[in-house]
Amino acid sequence: MQALMPDSWLQALPQQLQKLQDQHLQRHRREVVPAGGAHVKVNGQPMLQFCSNDYLGLSQHPVLIEAARQGALEFGVGAGGSPMVNGHSTANAQLEEALASYVQLPRALYFYAGFATNVSVIPALVGADDAIFSDALNHASLIDGCRLSRASIHRYEHTDLADLECRLAASSHRRKLVISDAVFSMDGDVADIRALVALCERYDALLMLDDAHGFGICGPQGRGSLAAAGLTGANASPRVLYMGTLSKSAGVAGGFVAGSNTLIEWLLQRTRSYTFATAAPGMLARALQQSLSAMEEGDHLRSQLQARIAQLRAGLAPVLAITGWQLLPSNTPIQALVIGDNSKALQLMEALRERSIWVPAIRPPTVAAGTARLRIALSAAHTPQDIVQLVNALQEIAGRSR
Repeated sequence: MQALMPDSWLQALPQQLQKLQDQHLQRHRREVVPAGGAHVKVNGQPMLQFCSNDYLGLSQHPVLIEAARQGALEFGVGAGGSPMVNGHSTANAQLEEALASYVQLPRALYFYAGFATNVSVIPALVGADDAIFSDALNHASLIDGCRLSRASIHRYEHTDLADLECRLAASSHRRKLVISDAVFSMDGDVADIRALVALCERYDALLMLDDAHGFGICGPQGRGSLAAAGLTGANASPRVLYMGTLSKSAGVAGGFVAGSNTLIEWLLQRTRSYTFATAAPGMLARALQQSLSAMEEGDHLRSQLQARIAQLRAGLAPVLAITGWQLLPSNTPIQALVIGDNSKALQLMEALRERSIWVPAIRPPTVAAGTARLRIALSAAHTPQDIVQLVNALQEIAGRSR
């Protein structure tokens, strides 16, 4: 490769990478192969994982795999074009109808990825003359979508409805968009959706609700956090745009939005990642149709998951008593064990890895400085013995570090 000019800005990248390493912020990928249940091989090493967002364990479900295989035979493995040209397969169209029915909203729009959904939908809703009111702990995809919109961004304190109302009341913008995660990805806490909708009604705002971590888990038959709040079907509000991802509880890939016919038609016309990107392959839509059926009939999976959450929280109580660690309140699969210091969180992750347990350490800028943590993600695929293994390992490590 040719040498760079001595004064090129690219010459600074090695020093900047070294700085990330020195601050314990450099990230590394690992090669992963499923090994059954919650077990995987990581760079060839057998591991028990607590980092998957496959919350119901559907990604390896034989019915979904067979549906994808049949879909590949029917449609091939690629879509061949944008949904607005030739990529909107009959499978994708049927999936959108199934999604709308499942979340009990009038219409849905299916995207190839959840991140791309948020990044493009927000700029399609608001622009430079408008205002966004975004929860301080919203996901990166929502943050990026806000920035791309060029709207005025008002960041309200996490789940602080009084702060949000003050900002809404002070705004003179005609178009106001409130954006919130339903289940927050790093803390596992839940937004007060009914109160958010009430504020949007009061101040003539639209609410965009990102339910990436609640879809399939929350609400009756896993229909999501909006259904859990009783705001679907006949009680659905035209002021709510519901977003869900299809790569977590659904076990496949993609994202979608659902809402009123008018709102979804507007997004169909104006969302750039929908118009200008190749559509998701029909084979995935076929797998997702089966996934929706499995989630609808999956109360036993959600019961297993809730049992594992309760088991973990009870098991960690003695560990918390002898350490400075904090287990944040959460009844969701996301269980955040806050350690504090970056290096200590990494050391704990490494100590677990040495015991063939994989729990990721989450550090700034993903979370606030001083709140580095182990993000324990639970799944219906975990067994009671899996939880015992994790708790025992943490107890042993905590005892040795005293």
